Amino acid sequence: MSNFAFNNPAFQKQDPRNVATYPGAPGAQPGAQGAQAASLQHGAMDAAANAKLEGMYAAPPAGSIETDRMSVEDTVWKTAGLFGILLVTAVIGWVWTLGGVQANPGAAASMAPMLIGALGGFVLAMVITFTSRKKVRPALIFGYAALEGLFVGGISAFFETLYPGIVMQATLATVAVVGVTLALFASGKIRASKKMTKIFMIAMIGYLVFSVLNLILMWTNVLPADQAFGMRSMTIAGIPLGLIIGVLVVFMAAYSLVLDFDQIQQGVRNGAPRKYGWVGGFGIMVTVVWLYVEILRIIAIARN
Repeated sequence: MSNFAFNNPAFQKQDPRNVATYPGAPGAQPGAQGAQAASLQHGAMDAAANAKLEGMYAAPPAGSIETDRMSVEDTVWKTAGLFGILLVTAVIGWVWTLGGVQANPGAAASMAPMLIGALGGFVLAMVITFTSRKKVRPALIFGYAALEGLFVGGISAFFETLYPGIVMQATLATVAVVGVTLALFASGKIRASKKMTKIFMIAMIGYLVFSVLNLILMWTNVLPADQAFGMRSMTIAGIPLGLIIGVLVVFMAAYSLVLDFDQIQQGVRNGAPRKYGWVGGFGIMVTVVWLYVEILRIIAIARN
C-alpha cells in the first residue's frame, strides 16, 4: 500500500518548469558552464528544501484549533468551562433557597430554584439531544449548565437544611465514583460493550418507569405521608428499598460515564468537528448531575 501522504494532488502532478534538467537532457545547458550552473541550481534547491523540512519538523504539532477537529484536551477544557458555569449558578441557587427557607420555612418560594432548574434543564436537554446531530448550539449548552446549576444548588441547600453535612458527603462520593470510573476507562480495564449497553438501556427504562410511578403515587397521596421518599422508603428485610435501588443506579450512572468517555474517544478517532466537544461535555454533565442527585438521595435515606 502506498503512503497516504502522497495521495495529495500536489504529489500527483508536477509542473515541468520545476523539474531539474541535466546535461544531455532536452533543455539542458551545454558544456561545462551549463553543468556548473545546473549544479549550483540543484544545490540551492536542496538547501531550501532541507530548510523547509527542518522548519516543519521543528514547528509544534497542529492542535484542535488549527485542524478544527475534536480532541480529548479540547473537550476536557470545554467540559471544565461548563462545570464552571454550573458552579456559579449553583451558588445562586444555594443562596436563593437558603434565603427562602430562613424567611418562610416550607414556602414554595424556597423550591423555586430547584423547580426552575429542573424543568428548564429538562426542556433544554431534550432540545440539545434532538438537534445536536444537525447543528451544535453551544449557547443552548451554556443555558443548560446554568439551569442545572440552579437545580443542583437548590436541591443541595434543601437537603442540607434537613441533614447537615450531607452535601459534602455526596460531593466527595460523586468525585470518587467519577475518578475511579475515569481511571478504569483510561487504563483499559473497563470498556463499553454492545451486550452491556443493552442491559443498561433495559435497566434505564425500568428505572424511569419506577421513578414516574413513584412521583405519581406521592403527588396523589396514595402512599402514607410518613414515607418521605415514596416507595423508596419501603423496606425489604429491614433495608430501605431506596438504598437497594440507589446502589444499582450508581453503577448505572458509572456505566453511563463509560459510554460518555467512549463516545468522546470515537469522536476524536473519527475526526469529528471541534464543536462536538461541547456535546461531549454536555453528556458528561448530564451523567455527573444524575449521579450526584442519586448519591444525595441514598445518603438522605440512610440518615433518615
